Amino acid sequence: MNQNLDAKLHSNSDKGDGSVKYILTGEGAGTIFIIDDTTGDIHSTKSLDREQKTHYVLHAQAIDRRTNKPLEPESEFIIKVQDINDNAPKFTDGPYIVTVPEMSEMGTSVLQVTATDADDPTYGNSARVVYSILQGQPYFSVDPKTGVIRTALHNMDREAREHYSVVIQAKDMAGQVGGLSGSTTVNITLTDVNDNPPRFPQKHYQLYVPESAQVGSAVGKIKANDADTGSNADMKYTIINGDGAGVFSISTDKETREGILSLKKPLNYEKKKSYTLNIEGANTHLDFRFSHLGPFKDVTMLKIIVGDVDEPPLFTMPSYLMEVYENAKIGTAVGTVTAQDPDTANSLVRYFIDYNTEEDRYFTIDANTGTIKTAKIFDREETPWYNITVAASEIGLCKAVPESRNGPTTGHRTSAVCGALIYSGDNPGLVSHVPVGIRILDVNDNPPELAREYDIVVCENAKPGQVIQTITATDKDNSANGARFHFSLDEGLSLNPNFTLRDNEDNTASILTRRRRYSRTTQDIYYLPILISDGGVPPLSSSSTLTVRVCACERDGRVRTCHAEAFLSSAGLSTGALIAILLCVVILLAIVVLFITLRRSKKEPLIISEEDVRENVVTYDDEGGGEEDTEAFDITALRNPSAAEELKYRRDVRPEVKPAPRPHPSSSLDSINVQEFIKQRLAEADLDPSVPPYDSLQTYAYEGHRSEAGSISSLDSVTTQSDQDYNYLGDWGPEFKKLAELYGEIESERTT
Repeated sequence: MNQNLDAKLHSNSDKGDGSVKYILTGEGAGTIFIIDDTTGDIHSTKSLDREQKTHYVLHAQAIDRRTNKPLEPESEFIIKVQDINDNAPKFTDGPYIVTVPEMSEMGTSVLQVTATDADDPTYGNSARVVYSILQGQPYFSVDPKTGVIRTALHNMDREAREHYSVVIQAKDMAGQVGGLSGSTTVNITLTDVNDNPPRFPQKHYQLYVPESAQVGSAVGKIKANDADTGSNADMKYTIINGDGAGVFSISTDKETREGILSLKKPLNYEKKKSYTLNIEGANTHLDFRFSHLGPFKDVTMLKIIVGDVDEPPLFTMPSYLMEVYENAKIGTAVGTVTAQDPDTANSLVRYFIDYNTEEDRYFTIDANTGTIKTAKIFDREETPWYNITVAASEIGLCKAVPESRNGPTTGHRTSAVCGALIYSGDNPGLVSHVPVGIRILDVNDNPPELAREYDIVVCENAKPGQVIQTITATDKDNSANGARFHFSLDEGLSLNPNFTLRDNEDNTASILTRRRRYSRTTQDIYYLPILISDGGVPPLSSSSTLTVRVCACERDGRVRTCHAEAFLSSAGLSTGALIAILLCVVILLAIVVLFITLRRSKKEPLIISEEDVRENVVTYDDEGGGEEDTEAFDITALRNPSAAEELKYRRDVRPEVKPAPRPHPSSSLDSINVQEFIKQRLAEADLDPSVPPYDSLQTYAYEGHRSEAGSISSLDSVTTQSDQDYNYLGDWGPEFKKLAELYGEIESERTT
């Protein structure tokens, strides 16, 4: 069906002054649908065809024309072509879960539900939805047009009922007969508010606390009930009055909401046997809308009964500090500890030392008086401080049994010495302990000594009165018995002519020279006995011997050497100069050896110069292998193949198989080719079974038969007066040019 569309958008922020700009987006916006950005009028540019498209989804928004910021959230609407009512309303977000505070006013908004209908809302009543409540009355109601759910009763109490299930129906066709409907469920929970004050179940409580309870420990609990939950039930407990307010304190456990009663001061049954406390419990988060339901606090009275228990002895001091001199005799009194029984019985007290460590066995204690005595002789320099633990118990807890170094028998609890008795350990809570620190005082029993081993050096060129070393001393005793040291030379010896000692009166002394020069060749070590005494009472002293070495020094006083081998440089050369000279000698010797080696390895050429064409007699100094060569090879055969008429066997190897006889060389041996001769000898070497089983080298020095041209040597030409013409030598090429010129001159002289 074809139809045109005329619609209009309007914003509540539009004052008609043109400051609002309308924007239309979505399907067909700008092409099929256009909007007047000033008035918000929407027009279609052409007819709509439902068969081509059934609906269009458009979005409209109003923005500020100056800032381009949105004035309202973007709105969505659907343009449908004429439709019939064939779609029921639907709740797209259901089911719903929502909360509302209890005790809310009637008509309090709980939730707004919205149902959508796919039908065309602009055509008839197909999309007109009416809301109604199917379940949840009379507690809640719903607005038929807006779908807003509200409370329908006053003061709905969460403590009476907390959860509600409400069913909402949406029906199109404005609720008329024949309309389609849809429903959803809304689960509503009442949330808590502080509308219930706390209440103690009882108005009077009684609590028993033994006097042995430890300070800071929890001695009881109390709780007030509150019907509310969460933070509305939080409360704080306080002690508002009573004679025990200064002895007890109360705190709140946030998890259990209980009041925890704790002890602030120790209890004493003999002094006070009961206390009374008024305890208040109050909510910490108040809602003043419900203050008329208060007060939101409650008070109860607590009576505390102090129980009498047998208490352990109580020491007069929390700890003791005692002193004793070192080297004191065994049995010397160190100090006394005192404890009393706080009970009314005032029983006698026994003292003993807990022998937990080895240090505890260095002292003894009188079980009746608590006097501590030494059990060994102490050395302050070894251990200056001891810590022991003294225990006290009532005399009734000690029973006489024989002492045993190995402790109690199996099956009994650990026992501790109680003077001359044994503490049974049946009730260890009735034994009190106190730490005792014992300081070992110092006496002057250690003589002073040198602080370290000194390596004293004096230069050969030292001057009289020159300080060569400053020495110090140490004393194992403390400063009261060794802070001042006095240094001097041993008075029992004669005056030292080489060195003297000067006390600097600051616990140091200086060693000074007494003469001008020292010589290592005369004496290289001197010994200087010294005496060191302290300022203790009585004063103690010790003697030591200092060793002084004589060394050679530079002009600035730096030590050059102290060894005797340094005297090699007494000729006036320093050590560096001697090293340089030795290095030069070594380099010269290396050059000479290298030169000789190269001379030996160098060989003279057989021909001195290319220009020297004179006959030269070449001498070979190499010797052969002697008989080995003559036995191993036939030298004649090597020199001239014509001399090898038959195969000759090696005389140094006996052949196992005699080879076949070789045919006698024919008379044509004179014309044998050298190459064929070499091949023949190679074949014989390969087939000879008498040769050793390894590779060997055979050298053949045969030059071959003379050529048809004859000899070119001048040795024979001079004596024979040959008429041979040597002009053909010029035709042999540039290699024989010199030879042709030489023989040309000889021929010229012969002719002359």
